[in-house]
Amino acid sequence: MLTKIKTNYKEYPGTFKVLVLATFIDRFGSFLLFPFFALYITAHFNVGMTEVGFLFAIFSAGNIIVGIIGGALADKYGRRAMLLIGLISSGVSSIFMGLVDDLNIFYILAAFMGLMGNFGGPARQAMVADLLPKEKQAEGFGVLRVAINLSAVIGPILGGFIATQSYLFLFIGDAVSSLITGIIVFFVIPETKPERKEGEAEETVVKSVIGYKEVLKDWRYMLFLSVSAITVIVYMQMAATLSLFLDKVYKFPLQSFGFLLSMNALMVVVFQFWITGKMSKYSPMKVMAVGTLFYMVGFGMYGFVSEPYLFFIAMAIITIGEMIEMPIGLTSAALFAPEDKRGRYMAMFGFHWAIPNLFAILLAGLVWDSIGPNWVWYFAGILSLFAAVGFWLLHGITKAQFSKEKELPLNEDQET
Repeated sequence: MLTKIKTNYKEYPGTFKVLVLATFIDRFGSFLLFPFFALYITAHFNVGMTEVGFLFAIFSAGNIIVGIIGGALADKYGRRAMLLIGLISSGVSSIFMGLVDDLNIFYILAAFMGLMGNFGGPARQAMVADLLPKEKQAEGFGVLRVAINLSAVIGPILGGFIATQSYLFLFIGDAVSSLITGIIVFFVIPETKPERKEGEAEETVVKSVIGYKEVLKDWRYMLFLSVSAITVIVYMQMAATLSLFLDKVYKFPLQSFGFLLSMNALMVVVFQFWITGKMSKYSPMKVMAVGTLFYMVGFGMYGFVSEPYLFFIAMAIITIGEMIEMPIGLTSAALFAPEDKRGRYMAMFGFHWAIPNLFAILLAGLVWDSIGPNWVWYFAGILSLFAAVGFWLLHGITKAQFSKEKELPLNEDQET
């Protein structure tokens, strides 16, 4: 299998390979810091889970606002500039967040990081769609996920060790990775925005932003994003709530939690290509339904089990669902998009992560504080079941569009 992956990777253009390398470096810094972000906030500022949720809500509100602008500007001015703005802003914000001792100032910095740090998100995803033909996009997003998860193999383990010494070094590491990535983007990666067709009028910035109306009119895409947002509410609990839950309820060590996340990432690195290749043969909505059922089992388990080895089994089940669902979700979003609105479509896809972040962790905190921590995982299982049913129903709505208009490489005879 590894030989096949290596052979397939050689077929990708050089610019895409550099983008993958830059993404690996950038996300390595993120995985040093963010798995331990909630623990840092509760320990450093002596607050509870509800305050953590409020902080994530502030951060996500900034992501939503700038995502709208960043996606439109990526279509107007190009992908590269937006990516650079996001990297520089993210690096500067990380340094300051590691230095402040006042929670209110920390909130302000989180708002700034949310506003500016996500400028490059839609541009990065649009770059993948720009650089690869439609038939290679599912594998391309899989490659990008492997790069991200390869950084997540190393980041949480190293971050867990560093966190026991000094949280400040985690913030510094995140900033340095953003700086290195920015240098690579500036000197190596060219602009990938498609050239305007001859005789086609150039859009103004205002018109680019107003162009989101066309995305909102795509009701099939909006239904897809709505169902996908439910899975994000569930998945976000792994990023913020799980570390606190295992620490507070079971005294699960920081370094062991780092290994737990690294196992998740290592599984993606080893198996993502194979799973994406197998799943791309089938209807994307049915594939996402199956992946979400794995979420239901894996996240739900944390509400019932107490043995450390079962924590790892639950994470393995979640990871299988993640490898099935996420690359197909990105590909589906790209295939919905007309070429001239690709940045905005990918920005809207980003919103289906950012909008649930407004309340996902906050709701988990309220559930934790009012009903009990185990109920976070009971609700996660129930929501996953709802999403799986939603994806299955969406298959009938999107089947014709994907197979005819977008030429998605499906083989309906092979569906289960």
